[in-house]
Amino acid sequence: MISALIDLKRGDHEGLVVQLTSRLRSLIATGRLGKGRVLPSSRRLANDLGVSRNTVTYAFEQLAAEGYLAASHGRRPVVTVDGGGHGDGVEAARSAARSARPTLSPWAMRLKQADWPLSYQAPFKPLRPGHGDAREFPNDVWARCLRRSAVHAARREVGPVNRPRLCEALAHYLATSRGVRASAGQILILPSAQAALTLIAAVLIAPGDEVRVEDPGYPGAAAAFHASGACVTGMRLDEQGMQWTSGMTAPKLIFMTPSHQHPTGRLMSLARRTEFLRASRPGKTWIVEDDYDGEFHYDSRPVPALQGLDTHGRVFYVGTFSKAMTSDLRLGYLVVPPALVGTFEIAQRHVGLIASSHIQEALAEFIADGHFLAHLRRVRRLYHARRDHLAEGLERHLGEVLTAEVPSGGIQLVARLKRGRADRAAVKRLVEAGVVTRALSSLALNKPRDHGLLLGFAAWRESEISAALRTMTSCF
Repeated sequence: MISALIDLKRGDHEGLVVQLTSRLRSLIATGRLGKGRVLPSSRRLANDLGVSRNTVTYAFEQLAAEGYLAASHGRRPVVTVDGGGHGDGVEAARSAARSARPTLSPWAMRLKQADWPLSYQAPFKPLRPGHGDAREFPNDVWARCLRRSAVHAARREVGPVNRPRLCEALAHYLATSRGVRASAGQILILPSAQAALTLIAAVLIAPGDEVRVEDPGYPGAAAAFHASGACVTGMRLDEQGMQWTSGMTAPKLIFMTPSHQHPTGRLMSLARRTEFLRASRPGKTWIVEDDYDGEFHYDSRPVPALQGLDTHGRVFYVGTFSKAMTSDLRLGYLVVPPALVGTFEIAQRHVGLIASSHIQEALAEFIADGHFLAHLRRVRRLYHARRDHLAEGLERHLGEVLTAEVPSGGIQLVARLKRGRADRAAVKRLVEAGVVTRALSSLALNKPRDHGLLLGFAAWRESEISAALRTMTSCF
């Protein structure tokens, strides 16, 4: 019985299809499934292994493409190579697999080289960074907005992909809360903030263009620009965030997170923001300001967005609702300089980065009726207390090992290692113990000089943070 020879591990990061394909390939290559052997049907093997039929079907199709199996519609697959760990059959199958490997575009090849998205997604456990607390979101209110949007859908005019009602509500909110100067017509509603970066790269970046990003910084930005053929250079940080080096030539594009630098949380001063604007050439150098968690300021009034200081139309402003509301919403936005609005609207439609009008209308109502601001006021208080709880706990229990850098806002903080540079090893130990974090060195574009842990606090209640701190203490 073939299923007795196959051991699949649920929850393994490789996935069931990859595991099953590998196990069957090994059985054939070692001769345990000899040439001419007829395998069970996909339905039978799926039942025996307790997996979906699609899992088995995909594995059979992959092995057929590699030359290990002959498969045709309505017939059970047959082993086509002579295994035993040697012989021409296995080598022929490997040769077929190599020759069948698809040729990728330069864009796809460059994207594969980037360490983003992460090949292994850590489980959603304390203290995983980058998330707000979905449990605190008013789902009942949001559900009513969705229902009303659905009811009105039949009478809704088929119009712009960027719904005017949401763009107007968002323009007003950004003007009053973040100092952004933009009309509703400058706002594109997109499936995510990452979609905004991809769109910017597609429209503005030509192979060989110079792009400067923060180092350490957000890896999704470097990946998007590198995939478009840009020469991406990391710029070191100081206490005010990204530094402008005297005498440096202005690049084609600069990406920054000035309100809460990702990942350190540092705030760029007004003087530094003005310096970047002054050094950028209007119409030649573009600045992308990612305000990914700009809603969350705790210790003082927020510094207005860099975009609001720009008088020459050279700053793109990127935002997302996934941090302030819920990550399942998958909705972001992009404020485009006036001279480029028409071009970006065409590109948005051509690439298909279009958000559901149903969701957009529901969100417009959610904002207009005051629910969005009420939710923000409530979670700001919660996240502020959680930040302080984590920072105090790190000092009390792990002060000899870690130094916490407490940001003025945001949803995560950096705790630097006082001894050694093994932050990746520390992350591995912590994940195995049930505390999820990320190594600061893994966010470096060049050789890392910073070593520590990126810890999320917004998504976790104080009791969960305390339990995580106890686990961390036992790991150091």
